[in-house]
Amino acid sequence: MQALYDIAAPAKLNLFLHVTGRRADGYHLLQSVFLLIDWCDQLHFEVRHDGALSREDLSWPLPEDDLVLRAARALQQATGCTLGAHIGVEKSVPAQAGMGGGSSDAASTLLALNRLWDLRLPRAALARIGLALGADVPFFLGGDNAWIEGVGEQITPIAVAPTRFLVAKPQAGLDTSLIFSDPGLKRDTDLAIISGFAANPYGFGHNDLQPVAEKLCPDMVQTIRWLASKGLKARMTGSGSAVFAQLLHATDTQDAPQGVLVRECKSLECHPLKGW
Repeated sequence: MQALYDIAAPAKLNLFLHVTGRRADGYHLLQSVFLLIDWCDQLHFEVRHDGALSREDLSWPLPEDDLVLRAARALQQATGCTLGAHIGVEKSVPAQAGMGGGSSDAASTLLALNRLWDLRLPRAALARIGLALGADVPFFLGGDNAWIEGVGEQITPIAVAPTRFLVAKPQAGLDTSLIFSDPGLKRDTDLAIISGFAANPYGFGHNDLQPVAEKLCPDMVQTIRWLASKGLKARMTGSGSAVFAQLLHATDTQDAPQGVLVRECKSLECHPLKGW
């Protein structure tokens, strides 16, 4: 096999995000449900026989050493593989949105290169490599929507009824470290249980990061108010500036605030690469 093209890297939404505590090492303890959606980046891989790794940006410029290249390098180092790859990255999922775009790219890179290089590592081994790259990477490798706990490493697959969303991303992004370091962040939400979520999956809980994020990003507040004017109750996803609302009726988005990227999305039952 010399190439793999059109490899999907889907985004996720946090249906809720509760901060339940903080470890002695400073990491926050979380509970969340991660739901895959059909807003995807596309990745393209070609074998290089010189062992080098190169990347071509097919939409907008990425950081010089992004998670795609870091994932490929980590897989080489973990396996001793002498093959390389040229990787084309067609970005669609915005950065600093809280939608896991970079982590999803890293996971799809690990899955694709595991196949392209004929390494035959099990997913558990890929997840160990992925966890060193970012807390969300193992989720995207798992293949299923999931209940998330701990610092993101405790993953329980769950089924969630399919639905549609309106996702809106203001032009301004959010720095995760600024949110988690804010003294006003609520860090003691009571523990939830899966059965409680299952009784009301699209109305359950809240995002503990949102009050802090709204102070840091007025554009997000404006976007939530605009969605409210459409009869949609929006909340923040993850630690980024994107917000989402369950879409229960046709909604005109032509009057979106300036600079806001709006997309209608549907949930996915599983990751497009789950069978790999």
